[in-house]
Amino acid sequence: QVQLVESGGGLVQPGGSLRLSCAASGFTVSRYAVNWHRQAPGKGRDWVASITGDGTNYPDSVRGRFTISRDNSKNTVYLQMNDLTPEDTAVYYCRANALWGQGTQVTVSS
Repeated sequence: QVQLVESGGGLVQPGGSLRLSCAASGFTVSRYAVNWHRQAPGKGRDWVASITGDGTNYPDSVRGRFTISRDNSKNTVYLQMNDLTPEDTAVYYCRANALWGQGTQVTVSS
């Protein structure tokens, strides 16, 4: 089955860190650009990170705090998120090969 499955979300205090995973099945994710997006309650889905053969890219809102990476041996892409703030609270989705995962909830709260 061709799919993406996110995991690693949860509740974290402000200033904390989380690492999200996006596991691909049914295709080789290293052959594709992979994006992470997020959607906060009542808002649209925003892009937060990309990884391609040429490197990585981030919007200003997360640059320096978020890092996207791949483990080709596990067919998985990660999003390391540091120095989290309540404004980072959202459902996080990965996208590749015209697929979306089901999302994983990240809540930043004290």
